[in-house]
Amino acid sequence: MSASSVVLLPYAPSSVAVARQRLAADLRARGIFAAVADDAVLVMSELLSNALRHAHPLPSGKVRVAWEFSGENVEVQVTDGGAATAPRAGRATLSSLGGRGLGIVEYLAEQWGVRYDDDGTTVWAVLRVAHELAAEPGEPGGLNGHAVTTSRIAEAEMSVSGERG
Repeated sequence: MSASSVVLLPYAPSSVAVARQRLAADLRARGIFAAVADDAVLVMSELLSNALRHAHPLPSGKVRVAWEFSGENVEVQVTDGGAATAPRAGRATLSSLGGRGLGIVEYLAEQWGVRYDDDGTTVWAVLRVAHELAAEPGEPGGLNGHAVTTSRIAEAEMSVSGERG
């Protein structure tokens, strides 16, 4: 991998926002196309949220998030202390309150998977990145452009639920 970042965060819901902000800032600094950056940030959010909801913390009481850039790809990773069940994409119904996270990851990422080792359980996803001028924060489609992210979430949820519009 040509460049990477690793962050240890508290095993707490507030860590999702911290991870999103750090990844978004790194992607913006690298000039990653805004829509692709939004997808990577969303994938990181889903992986980390799933770890916090379904898994145990690392022995340190923390969770590790990382991202690595290699050529035209960015791999986002979340490492936790493991869970009783293996992470897998499910099929949520339209009325389900949850269960779409890994389906969204599956939809947005080129590939994703789970790795088990002595450090814990790592769920990773690879996204293709485009190096272009990213929109400035606050502009439509920028990293904080909620319309883009909300649209991609809705599109992914429809795909996960088997609905097409």
